[in-house]
Amino acid sequence: MSTHAAPEYQAVVAAPGFCLGVRCDEWEIHGISFLPAVAEVAPANPLAAEAARQLTAYLVDADYTFLLPLRAAGTVFQRRVWQQIAAIPTHQTRTYGEVARALDNAPRAVGQACGANPYPVVVPCHRVLASGGGLGGFARQRGGFLLDIKRWLLTHEGC
Repeated sequence: MSTHAAPEYQAVVAAPGFCLGVRCDEWEIHGISFLPAVAEVAPANPLAAEAARQLTAYLVDADYTFLLPLRAAGTVFQRRVWQQIAAIPTHQTRTYGEVARALDNAPRAVGQACGANPYPVVVPCHRVLASGGGLGGFARQRGGFLLDIKRWLLTHEGC
């Protein structure tokens, strides 16, 4: 996930202490990135406007359900992991091990797929935790800014 400045995004939505950058064309979302707090960017097209509206709705109400056209991305295994993650209900979490068992695979592979998720928040990889209740990593990071976002998202959802 990128932490670059806003120009590469078709919309940037402000969240508490960070922003969400949306990359899309007129038909599909290509990715969502966590950004440090930067100036919002007005949506560049109707899909970017809809993505910004839905992300803002989630930031207000953690129970919001996303309905966005996501561009097919990732390997077959990554897509299976993301499908499992997308099925985790709001206000609940799973461990990397639980997701791995559901897919008959290894927790490390699940963690790598989580880190490659191009649609964070929409595909809620923040709901996947380390065994024993630890946060684990987030967006291929083990600490700092992105782990702070994971904490915020989990708190926002009452986890």
